[in-house]
Amino acid sequence: MDVPRTDTRARRNRRFAMIGGGIGVLGVLAFGASRLEPAAPSVQREQVIIDSVRRGEMVRAVRGPGTLVPERVRWISATTGGRVERILVQPGDPVQPGTVLLELSNPDVQLEGLDAERQMAQAQAELANLETSLQTQRLALQGTLATLRSEEREARRRAEADREMMERGLIARLEAERSADRAREMAQRVASEEEQVRVLDRSVASRLAVQRAQVERLRSITAFHGQRAGSMRVVAGAAGIVQDLQLQVGQWVTPGTTLARVVEPGRLKAVLRIPETQARDLAVGQAASIDTRSGIAAGRVVRIDPSVQAGAVTVDVALDGTLPRGARPDLTVDGTIELDRLPSVLHMGRPAYAQSEGNASLWKVVEGGAAAVRVPVRLGRASVNTVEVVSGLAAGDQVILTDLSRWENVDRLRIKD
Repeated sequence: MDVPRTDTRARRNRRFAMIGGGIGVLGVLAFGASRLEPAAPSVQREQVIIDSVRRGEMVRAVRGPGTLVPERVRWISATTGGRVERILVQPGDPVQPGTVLLELSNPDVQLEGLDAERQMAQAQAELANLETSLQTQRLALQGTLATLRSEEREARRRAEADREMMERGLIARLEAERSADRAREMAQRVASEEEQVRVLDRSVASRLAVQRAQVERLRSITAFHGQRAGSMRVVAGAAGIVQDLQLQVGQWVTPGTTLARVVEPGRLKAVLRIPETQARDLAVGQAASIDTRSGIAAGRVVRIDPSVQAGAVTVDVALDGTLPRGARPDLTVDGTIELDRLPSVLHMGRPAYAQSEGNASLWKVVEGGAAAVRVPVRLGRASVNTVEVVSGLAAGDQVILTDLSRWENVDRLRIKD
């Protein structure tokens, strides 16, 4: 039986036509794809922080870490060297001004005190002997003066009598003149003895004053050595809690060595370290809040360090009222200092990558939250978590605060739920 033969040429033409049509369609599709813009990148909504621009009061503040330190700290140092014999308290123990913290010993201090007492006793004995000697000398001079005055009166009477007898011719003129010379001699001797008494009286006061001063000087030295001996019993000197005492029994300490530290636990202040870039508007008296992790304590700035250390400015904050439970010296805290309040300004949350008082390119949420576009914004004064909006945004606009610097070459983002 004969099979009819198909036309192979027609079949081959249809195949070429189909291949050519397919190639044409692919070319058209490729050309259209080349004319399309690339698809916008996308971010998940839960991966970004979105905040709204609002008008109202904005509180400017700065924040910094710090520690609680005692306002009153009493450093107890060794007045003299000695060996630690007993330690009677431990860190954390409450003490009163007269509480003995530890006892030291030093034989040299005791010997020096005994020698000072011996010298003072010797000086006191010398003072007593000097007083007795001067009094004896004065009494002897007064006795001699009394005898001379008696002899001077007798010589004066004799000379008067001899003068009358000479006038009557009963004795020779030579005898009368001899009696007169005797009277004048005795008067001179009386005057000389009286001057010696006056000189002795004047010297008594000065000599006794010198010796009394010597006694007082030695008494002061003795008292000083007594204080040194007393300082071997180290007392707290103030009421508080022992914070530091790291000595061991048998350890030798030199004068000036810090033995212990006593703090008043109820009087604490916060010492904050504010970054130098945020410290320009700080001022004494500004309100502050201190987070102790167990509560918030209110306070005020009382001192600002004039120098910068390690890129931060040290600020002292006095705490008001009752401190939160658990507040103790050297506790790590976070502090926030209120700089001022700006009434009726546009503000929003502070973007992680934006600087205050400068231009920034921010992501503004559009299309009902489905997308975000990059817009230029002028920022003003900034706080810890907020920043003022000068221009570029309006109240009610939503802005992405999260750092999206990886899309710095993109002007539009899709936001996926």
